[in-house]
Amino acid sequence: MAGSDAPENGILRQVVAIVTSYVRHNATAAADLPRLIADVYRTLAGIGQPATGQEERRPAVPIRRSVGPEFVVCLECGFRGRTLRRHLRDDHGLSPDEYRARWGLASDHPLVAPDYSARRSAIARAHEFGRRRRRT
Repeated sequence: MAGSDAPENGILRQVVAIVTSYVRHNATAAADLPRLIADVYRTLAGIGQPATGQEERRPAVPIRRSVGPEFVVCLECGFRGRTLRRHLRDDHGLSPDEYRARWGLASDHPLVAPDYSARRSAIARAHEFGRRRRRT
């Protein structure tokens, strides 16, 4: 029995072993056996498959507490840092827009800690970044 029947055959053997063990240790009516077999088969066949139902996502921290003056917190995993853009891309494969859409955040929800952003802005102004050079 080679080819495409091999995985199916493996699942059937597992179903037989599970149902046999269950019936041996639990009182089960004969009328309940077909449903039990079907449930066990469906469960084993579905292992490794993406879930069909959309499970409700729960943020790692409450959204209101995800932004502090010195840090921002990733709602996916709870990572706490000054910026989230690189973390989202590298660890979760999400763009900032995808992240905001996934959690229902406003388009202006910060992904950079406010104090860090202000500090970087002050440095840029002090060095006059973004301004045209004066001709002498």
